[in-house]
Amino acid sequence: MTQPILYSLQHCPYAMRARMALLMAREVVLLRAIVTKDKPADMLAISPKGTVPILHLSDGTVIDESLDIMIWALNRNDPDDLLYSQRADRYLQMLNLINDCDHDFRTNLSAYKYNKRYHLDTEHKFRTQCEVFIQRLESLLEKQNYIMGDKLSLADLAILPFIRQFANVDKKWFRQSGYPRLSLWLAKQLESLLFLKSMQKYPLWLDTHEEVLFFWDRK
Repeated sequence: MTQPILYSLQHCPYAMRARMALLMAREVVLLRAIVTKDKPADMLAISPKGTVPILHLSDGTVIDESLDIMIWALNRNDPDDLLYSQRADRYLQMLNLINDCDHDFRTNLSAYKYNKRYHLDTEHKFRTQCEVFIQRLESLLEKQNYIMGDKLSLADLAILPFIRQFANVDKKWFRQSGYPRLSLWLAKQLESLLFLKSMQKYPLWLDTHEEVLFFWDRK
């Protein structure tokens, strides 16, 4: 094995953010596209919990948490300084914000999606709980173009897939919801070459067993 192997699911938000970080770090990996209902035995052998993304390094190390993959890649190469390397305080602020996204917000988002799908009476309750985090982001974006400042950061990449999910639960409501800065930020990220590259579709690895080089040559 030369390049690291990345097991990835196209529309998984955790896999999305890992792919974006790998692209920004200019890492070259062998991508193996999977589907949830048919997980490769090779993948389960190195990470029995069976969730993506999973990065299998050439030395045998397995990284199976998306944020860990992002930080690993950007610690190796961070040409755009997404980690705010000269600002330890900002880095800790990013990690705290991402932690809030990954726990309280994601839990409420899952409940909101479920309630919307099945037309349950508690839909509004869970959307309102999601809005605590949404309002926090809107306030940050009142002062700057990106979540942590005037340039892209780890936080933008880590949080983007979940804000995309939130907006998609009820698109009409989100358009009229009074979060103009967050809406603009979201549109800008979804139209970026980075996001479009990260969402490129590949044949399922179990169908072809062809190794796909995944990287972004930004010249």
